[in-house]
Amino acid sequence: MSNFSTRKHKNKERKSVRIIPLGGLDQIGMNMTVIECEDDIIIIDCGQAFPDDDMPGIDSIIPNFQYLRDHYSKIRGVVLTHGHEDHIGALPYFLREFRVPVYGTRLTLGLVRNKIEEHGIKNASLILVQPGDTVELGEIKVEFIRTNHSIGDAVALAITTAAGVIIHTGDFKVDFTPIHGGVIDLQRLAELGRKKVLALMSDSTNAERPGYTMSERTVGRVFTEMFPQTTGRILVATFASNVDRVQQIINAAAMVGRKVVCVGRSMVNVINTALELDYLEVPDGVLIDISEMKNYQDDELVIITTGSQGEPMAALSRMASGEHKAIEIKEGDTVIFSSRPVPGNEKTVTRVINDLMVRGAKVTYQDAHVSGHASQEELKMIYTLVKPKYFIPVHGEFKHLTAHAELVKSMGHDPRNTILINNGDILKLDSYSASVDGSIDVEPVLVDGLGVGDVGNVVLRDRKILSQDGLMIVVIGISKKTGRVISGPEIVSRGFVYVKESEVLMDGCRTVISHLLSEYGSLSSMDWGSVKASIRDALKDYLWREIKRSPMILPMIMEIND
Repeated sequence: MSNFSTRKHKNKERKSVRIIPLGGLDQIGMNMTVIECEDDIIIIDCGQAFPDDDMPGIDSIIPNFQYLRDHYSKIRGVVLTHGHEDHIGALPYFLREFRVPVYGTRLTLGLVRNKIEEHGIKNASLILVQPGDTVELGEIKVEFIRTNHSIGDAVALAITTAAGVIIHTGDFKVDFTPIHGGVIDLQRLAELGRKKVLALMSDSTNAERPGYTMSERTVGRVFTEMFPQTTGRILVATFASNVDRVQQIINAAAMVGRKVVCVGRSMVNVINTALELDYLEVPDGVLIDISEMKNYQDDELVIITTGSQGEPMAALSRMASGEHKAIEIKEGDTVIFSSRPVPGNEKTVTRVINDLMVRGAKVTYQDAHVSGHASQEELKMIYTLVKPKYFIPVHGEFKHLTAHAELVKSMGHDPRNTILINNGDILKLDSYSASVDGSIDVEPVLVDGLGVGDVGNVVLRDRKILSQDGLMIVVIGISKKTGRVISGPEIVSRGFVYVKESEVLMDGCRTVISHLLSEYGSLSSMDWGSVKASIRDALKDYLWREIKRSPMILPMIMEIND
């Protein structure tokens, strides 16, 4: 009897933790994860993703906060791993609704402060931490552990819950010669591993790449070798937030006596923040304003610009298309792409490269970039040090997550404890078991200008149709007294066909509509919605037969006093 009661008491004390990714799985970007233990919730990162070609007019994509709205009283804070847009970009939208503290390192919070000031958010609680610090958020403790990435002040997180310790690596690589800050704290990760770790959530972006990721300093050597041999202007396109890369470009420019110009709003903002926080060292007189370029010869200038991913509105794209106000690409320019295309951006980047070459620029897009993410041997190292009970690959497309899972299985990890989850899954963990305990709605929220969430699938579908097939507007005027047609049908085409050059087709459309309306006689007693639907169907069939195209058709019926 006593043995049974003891077992019952032990089971009663078993604590569990819930891990709920709101974004960042099966995709690049929009990283945001909820850790929930009893009455406490902490949030890891709050990032945005960028739209692809299937989302015309959309500016950015942010996570769905509905689960957090429903559990607002449990939220103890947001902890940030680093300052890239895919980890902090959605914070302004989050902080409009949620008054909770945000914890981050110095550079990370400097970049966050810029973003929330742009959005007019005041009184946000931003709390500075340093690697090695531990904060208590309700009953959950979070320790910040130094790592290396392509931006300074990156950290991993050791999250102590009632169920056990969860380690989240954030985006990382192992760099023994970092540009700024110290080396990743492998010793602390090993100490935690010796004390037993419940789960490891590890960056999977480079899980398909064998070997080790090169040190950031190797790119610096590429610049110092290229710059002395290059005549004319040098333009380097890179991520605005890659402060270490910017530092090396500035170093190479100063070495050969060139002045540096920073172009692109995000680039200027990040560099100003890095300068204020002493994360950039710039010799006096090297950094000049874009308005001062006219005072120097081409071989005295280096231009650091945004647009390495081919973003249409970024500075480099506008230069390539001849639309930039201050800088025109010309014969003799050398453009260096110091990045790799994010999956899905390859065609856009290639288009920009072609446009630059057409204008006479020499374009280099090899050997001027190293990744900020760990390759297979580094991932193995972290796994070996931490020795978790459960392994959860995060940050990457499904192929990356799968590759990472297979990697740790090859090292002897129990396949039953290697867990692949999707955005919205509720993963329930304790020291004895792990299971997906349902899911929540994490349909992403689309941001279009000042509109947040007001563009849905129906609007996107309409935009795709308009962008691909155009619009036909049919205007019909009917008598207010008799309900009979007294004007029209008039047809307006936008993005479909040029009306003046398609008179035969337009006459055919008018004939189809007139024939349909003649069957109705008076429209005064008719349901106009059904009449419009009939016009759309009739025209759709006619246009498909004639030219195999399906524009959006918008009938308009107006009553006229006669």
